[in-house]
Amino acid sequence: KLGVEIIGPTKQMPSGGFIYMDSQQLARDLRGGLLQLTMAQLQAMGQWLRSDDVVLAVGDIVPLLFGWLSRRSYGFVGTAKSEYYVRDEQGQCLERSTLFDVLDFQRSCVYMPWERWLMRRSVCVFPRDGITTRQLRHWAVDAYDAGNPMMDGFSIAAAGPRAAHGGDARSGLTVLLLPGSRAPEAYENWQRLLQGAADIIRHADQPVTFLTAAAPTLELTELNRCVVTHGWLAVAPGYGQGYFQEKNRLLIEPGAFVDYAHRADVAIATAGTATEQFVGLGKPVLTLPGHGPQFTPSFAQAQARHLGPSVTLVQQPEQVGQALLAILNDPKQQAEIYKNGQHRMGPPGAGKRIAEILVKTLLAERSRS
Repeated sequence: KLGVEIIGPTKQMPSGGFIYMDSQQLARDLRGGLLQLTMAQLQAMGQWLRSDDVVLAVGDIVPLLFGWLSRRSYGFVGTAKSEYYVRDEQGQCLERSTLFDVLDFQRSCVYMPWERWLMRRSVCVFPRDGITTRQLRHWAVDAYDAGNPMMDGFSIAAAGPRAAHGGDARSGLTVLLLPGSRAPEAYENWQRLLQGAADIIRHADQPVTFLTAAAPTLELTELNRCVVTHGWLAVAPGYGQGYFQEKNRLLIEPGAFVDYAHRADVAIATAGTATEQFVGLGKPVLTLPGHGPQFTPSFAQAQARHLGPSVTLVQQPEQVGQALLAILNDPKQQAEIYKNGQHRMGPPGAGKRIAEILVKTLLAERSRS
């Protein structure tokens, strides 16, 4: 939308980019042309870069490696890992049970030695949170706690979410449904979210409004078809879609995530980034792991560790209503969730802070050379 040119080829891989979840995903990506695509992208980067250009790598080890191979000054915004995956707020290592955990064999840093080696050769590194920044500094990485760019564009109310005050029985409860953005996985997760919505209705003693900000990668017709099969009646055909069941409403509108996130009291999610952004607003999320390739049980568990008490992991849709009631009936837990979300995700404005630090660091580096 900003008109930024994309150089080199791109291709949607079978894994959706989540090859570390499952070795079979990596095998499918390799059969789908991953190596050829990577080599073509490296070639395009080399042809595009000028001698005094700078690379900003964002993501995991792949763009970080691209930054090093560019032979230019490079910075790194690490979005794929957090120390919260492997340790608590006090720095104590957590018990490990998944393959993702076992891979961190050192028990000393969530980033592997070869990742830290690449980071030490960058001009500056911007981890996801403060605890990861401190751990990387311990390993001589020039890391800065600038916050999380995912929260840019959001405003955080000082008074806290409405759910933190027990809701308003007259206006009812507002629930955000987050199925994710990757098809076809999102359609299967959408079915589970609708089952969870039905369970919330069974437990609720007030009207419930469900909001869904459909990602542009999803087909509205498919989402609408699923809603109807779950017994909702359509009332407003058009760009968005509205449904009702007696006193309850369900609204689907593309591109309305920021607005819907502010309006909702709680979210039911099978999503990655959107879940973190909602948590950053100080609001509770219930997550429902599915079959993947992204939102698998191991991914959901890692996300729950990363986001702490803000996330409640629910195994089955039939358990959602009871889990939500437990949160709404516990003001102390709601207050902890509000405080925790802002602590772990940080305030808005990280993009600007990262840019300022990067420019300042580069200018200092060039003045020395």
